[in-house]
Amino acid sequence: MLKRLLAALSFCLLPVFLCAQPMVQIQVHVDRGNGLLKPVWANVGHDEPNDTDTAEGRALLEELGKLRPFEFRDRTHNLLTTGDGTAALKWGSTNAYTEDAQGDAVEDWKIVDGIFDTYRAAKITPFVEIGFMPKALSTHPEPYRSQWPDGPLFTGWSYPPRDAAKWSGLIEHWVEHAAERYGRNNVAHWEWEVWNEPDIGYWHGTAAEYEALYDESAAAVKRALPEARVGGPATTGPASAKAAAFLRDFLTHCVSGNNNATGGTGAPLDFISFHAKGHTRMVDGHGQMDIGQNLADIAAGFAIVASYPSLRHLPVVISESDPDPCAACAASLHPENGYRNTPQYASYEAELLSGTLALAARYGINLQGYVTWAFTFPGDRYFEGYRSLATHGIDKPVMNAFRMFGMLEAHRVEATSSGQLSVDTLLKESARKQPDIGVMATRDSHSASILVWNYADDAVAAQPARIDVNVDGLPRTASRVRMRQFRVDEEHGDAYRVWQSMGSPQQPTPEEVEKLQAAGQLQLLSAPEWKPTKAGETRLSLTLPRQGVSLIQLDWGPRRIASTQ
Repeated sequence: MLKRLLAALSFCLLPVFLCAQPMVQIQVHVDRGNGLLKPVWANVGHDEPNDTDTAEGRALLEELGKLRPFEFRDRTHNLLTTGDGTAALKWGSTNAYTEDAQGDAVEDWKIVDGIFDTYRAAKITPFVEIGFMPKALSTHPEPYRSQWPDGPLFTGWSYPPRDAAKWSGLIEHWVEHAAERYGRNNVAHWEWEVWNEPDIGYWHGTAAEYEALYDESAAAVKRALPEARVGGPATTGPASAKAAAFLRDFLTHCVSGNNNATGGTGAPLDFISFHAKGHTRMVDGHGQMDIGQNLADIAAGFAIVASYPSLRHLPVVISESDPDPCAACAASLHPENGYRNTPQYASYEAELLSGTLALAARYGINLQGYVTWAFTFPGDRYFEGYRSLATHGIDKPVMNAFRMFGMLEAHRVEATSSGQLSVDTLLKESARKQPDIGVMATRDSHSASILVWNYADDAVAAQPARIDVNVDGLPRTASRVRMRQFRVDEEHGDAYRVWQSMGSPQQPTPEEVEKLQAAGQLQLLSAPEWKPTKAGETRLSLTLPRQGVSLIQLDWGPRRIASTQ
């Protein structure tokens, strides 16, 4: 012990980020409950709806669907956008609404049904975003199709409807059609979110015009299915004064404003949504993330919701929460986004889960979930660096973070780490002066799980953390516990590193693809082993590389042990 202490305190002649880290002490009290762990992380989303029912999209959704009993949701843009259903970056279409020569509505739900049928087959719940404006209803229909990145993104689809009654009828018919096809009880469980980021270019109308759109949409949803859940406004990060003002004005409208659809006071609001984003940049030749900015948006949004006594009980959904604003900005062109292919993205997600839960507790928020705006980009180059969970059916390291989250039990227990940064520190200076070596622990009647991460904003080399874990409160009838440790780092669950070792092939052989698919799965660090206990206590030790994530599972009952022999 003395030798380890001297090593931890010894003077380092190397650059600070290469110095050996002090020993980190983690304490887990299995017998001290800390509330339920809701699957707030179990949500993904993407701009391109037509990627949903491709072979790669279906395969990814099936993988997410396997994380049950947690219910996974998918949110996508462009579900009402006019077009032939051809996917492109930050674009998609369903042609759900057109008009004939006489100006009468023509509704066609074929493409929408294909997307939602894919959800049903994969056991995924839709998080339905009501948008965008069909060409035939847009007040400014030309130019309509976005030309991003070689032309304007916010074109005719981003304008208010020229006919509120026709828009309202379209939404009512959509909900009726969904209830008939997928079952009234199922659809009543979905979220219907009105539009996306109406405080910026996604909405070429005023705030008052958005409130009118919300009123008409909410009224239409409720006419079709009174028990359906409708909400919004899905604004950008509330750390911005402009976004914060829009969110406040919307909530005030829902509480006491004049309803444009009914003439009454206020508007139906079953959940509140806003977005939160971090920031990435290049610093001294390496990528630097900003978890603090992501959390600042969340804190500001929670504070606004908490300031409305009549609304603070409502579920809150952060319907996009990500390290940066642009999922379709590839790392090949934007090297600051290189984190997307690496374990750093996995450790960021662990950090984000912990910080989001801490802020929800601080503000007394009924957090339903947050959406990771990442999916897959079929047909693009291998590991191009879009913000995605998989590439060509090969899971990226971040996918294994979701697998770890899905393995956590439902009951949180007290856990502390001497290397964990407080949420106030993260809000003030992010994770730059030192890494955050954090912990979260859960349990059920026969097992416990300990999630440990070593996150830092800067993607630079560093010595691994040396961690001692003391676990107490175990059943005194158990003389030993079976330990399994799952790991995501550059040597485990990292298909990108394996791909690089192959020479970064863009046309890998079938054998290479099979190897990459295996490398993308969640892996055990070593064989399971038995750990002795004494008076309900056991001690563990591990070495965790920078940007690594470990999930330690302890079993003392017959069920999981029998299944993992």
